[in-house]
Amino acid sequence: MKKILILAVLFAGIGISAKAQVKTVKTQPQTQTQAQPKTQPQAQPQPQVQTQTQAQPQVTPNPDPNAPVMTFATDTMNFGTVTQGTIVERDYKFTNTGKQPLVITSATGSCHCTVPDFPKEPIAPGKTGVIHVRFDSSGKMNYQDKTATIQSNNRDGAVVIHLRGNVVTPPPAPTPGGQTDPNRGAAPTGGQ
Repeated sequence: MKKILILAVLFAGIGISAKAQVKTVKTQPQTQTQAQPKTQPQAQPQPQVQTQTQAQPQVTPNPDPNAPVMTFATDTMNFGTVTQGTIVERDYKFTNTGKQPLVITSATGSCHCTVPDFPKEPIAPGKTGVIHVRFDSSGKMNYQDKTATIQSNNRDGAVVIHLRGNVVTPPPAPTPGGQTDPNRGAAPTGGQ
């Protein structure tokens, strides 16, 4: 009876190990999977590998020497220090310094709080355009570095622009007498 129980546990362990290896084969080269013993548990978490490849922006350079070139006056702006809840808007001016029209296909913010807007019409060689970026600081605190990734037929592929600054909490609300109440929300004390 003990032998049957031991064999059942052994086969169950091999089955689980085989399932784990099948999952590994999907995300890792087969040569790495074969080198691992069947009873060794998977050492690398799969989501980290997938996240690292997905986090990289897709940059497709255009090798044509006459391709459009998106040249920004500045690709990083600092909005200074703002109070939480402030809407920050900045315009990033660029020039097509290439020899063909520049066509922007998308502009994506680094999070839902950063929204870029871009020209929908082609930018002719020598002409300028503007990427407008809107940042909502609601719910944000401390130093912020928000980005917008611009996809186009630019010679160098995707372009990333930055909007940076510091977000602080709003000051306490003043009392009706004009004084700032440090105990705002505290229970009233007994008195005269």
